[in-house]
Amino acid sequence: MEIQQAIEKLDELQKKLYAYTVAQSSLYLDGVTVAPRDTSAGRGVALGILAGEQHKTLSDPQVGEMLEVLAQAGEQLTGEQRRQVELLGREYRQLSRIPAQEYMEYAMLVNEASDVWHRAKETNDFPLFAPLLEKLVDYNRRFAGYYDPNKAPYDALLNEYERGANMEQLDRFFATVRDKLVPLIHAIGEKEQPDVSFLHRHYPVEAQRKFSDYLMEVMGLDRAHCAIGETEHPFTLNFNSQDVRITTHYLEDDVASSMYSVIHEGGHARYELDVNPAYDYTCLSGGSSMGVHESQSRFYENLIGRSLPFIEAIFPKMQELFPEQLADVTAQQMYRAVNMAQPSLIRTEADELTYCLHVMVRYEMEKQLIGGTLEVKDVPAEWNRLYKEYLGVDVPDDTRGCLQDSHWSGGMIGYFPSYALGSAYGAQMLRNMEQDVDVWGSVARGDLSPVTQWLTEKIHRYGQMLDPRQLVQQSCGDFDPTVYTDYLAEKYSKLYNL
Repeated sequence: MEIQQAIEKLDELQKKLYAYTVAQSSLYLDGVTVAPRDTSAGRGVALGILAGEQHKTLSDPQVGEMLEVLAQAGEQLTGEQRRQVELLGREYRQLSRIPAQEYMEYAMLVNEASDVWHRAKETNDFPLFAPLLEKLVDYNRRFAGYYDPNKAPYDALLNEYERGANMEQLDRFFATVRDKLVPLIHAIGEKEQPDVSFLHRHYPVEAQRKFSDYLMEVMGLDRAHCAIGETEHPFTLNFNSQDVRITTHYLEDDVASSMYSVIHEGGHARYELDVNPAYDYTCLSGGSSMGVHESQSRFYENLIGRSLPFIEAIFPKMQELFPEQLADVTAQQMYRAVNMAQPSLIRTEADELTYCLHVMVRYEMEKQLIGGTLEVKDVPAEWNRLYKEYLGVDVPDDTRGCLQDSHWSGGMIGYFPSYALGSAYGAQMLRNMEQDVDVWGSVARGDLSPVTQWLTEKIHRYGQMLDPRQLVQQSCGDFDPTVYTDYLAEKYSKLYNL
């Protein structure tokens, strides 16, 4: 095969894979937003066939031949083409090890599991979901062997979300977080908590939808390219740099829930919309890793969205949309309320300080599930034990316990540590950004464009051209989790007068 012919086949392959991804994502988006509830079977058939075709396309020996020709081409290729060959070669080798039938069956299982999880969560029925979770754990354990037989299974799964991550590194990271933050959380527990009752007044959904529109406008999210939907568990889907979808949910007695889910998912969307558009329809589109992706969502949600300058900038709009609910509330009171630090049940509602402890629970359980030292039937009991040990809270039911997250139903075992790593990456990015940009002056004016421009220049535009370690290194130096813990210690010591 000639090099030019191979390059043409490379472009053709990537567009075909893009088409499969769009079809699968569209079916998923429909299934968890507007599809009638008892319609998963038909989507499962379609998703299984699409997964089979995708597997057949990428694992074709002719693809291997094409990638081998291009791998030997060296400087005859552009840097972007060499990176495409590297990423697709890695995926080709992995996928070629997975039997096509298993791959199709797994896609159908994930579709079924998502539907069953929704019903199990609604009815507090873990035994309904348990058989699906057992199959998902078993598949992931087997797939880990296909991904990299030389790694411990959980390390292989971690690498699917954060290349270079492993249990040894994460154990050290979480130990640092635990040692620095747990004493701080205990000290705060002795202090008087701010009044948060006004967050739980009645906030009509229609007014909250208008508030979501406003927040997207502040974040510079062009509604011609970024839509918002409603679902049980908020998420973001990217089709390309011109088409991104975010979702949220509305609770009439908790205005901060949708507020921060919109800002969080909006951070994901900002990343996707700012990737170099030349990478559209190639494997270079999208974020570098889930850790880097979560660094962006949590950067906007917490580092910016829970800052006093941001709250002061948006508070007049909040009072305009919720005049009765916030008539007796000041911006300072809102700032204190949305930064209350108190161990809680729900990860997505957790405050910035205690959030990582929620992730640690899931990390410890995933290690055990994949390592074979925890059986699925014992998940609720172990979950409840760890919540009591790490956060000091009693879990009243599985809906607010081990069924609260959608990730395991989607087969995403190994994803959760990305949230904690992303939080730590973001603190380091902020420290460096402050040296280059008047961050808080612009945020106080309600202008996030200087923040977004810095992130685009350092992170977003690269898409998947660089691995996460390279991106973190070039944007803020060697990864140092103490920057994150120091940031939290300084912020919350001031908030609680420690």
